[in-house]
Amino acid sequence: MSWVLLALIGAIFAALVAIFGKIGLEGLDSTVATTVRAVIMAVFLVAVSLGLGKLSFEALPTGRPLLFITLSGIAGALSWLFMFSALKLGPAPGVSALDRTSVVFVLIFSLLFLGAQFSWKSLLGALMIAAGAMLMI
Repeated sequence: MSWVLLALIGAIFAALVAIFGKIGLEGLDSTVATTVRAVIMAVFLVAVSLGLGKLSFEALPTGRPLLFITLSGIAGALSWLFMFSALKLGPAPGVSALDRTSVVFVLIFSLLFLGAQFSWKSLLGALMIAAGAMLMI
């Protein structure tokens, strides 16, 4: 399966996160909702990893990879906390549009920290994403 197809499937599920989350937040604190969601995700992912035979102590990261996976997990948790807080207060399409500006930040951080190559096409794409998000809010 290609990375493009996998990314599109991921985008569909990300859209459902906003829709299901917005519905589920009715009458519930956003931090509690995010916590419950994270526990459910952890249990689900452990079950998937076990089911696929991929989870073993030898497969667990250590050292530098563990540090960056940990930082990624903390960043993800903070992203969910802020997104669910925004969903509690705002419209799902506007919140999701602003959330997708993460692509712009990925471009910037990739240039700064990963040595990615700058291109005018990526700059134009980032500007269009930012403009689209502004139009949706």
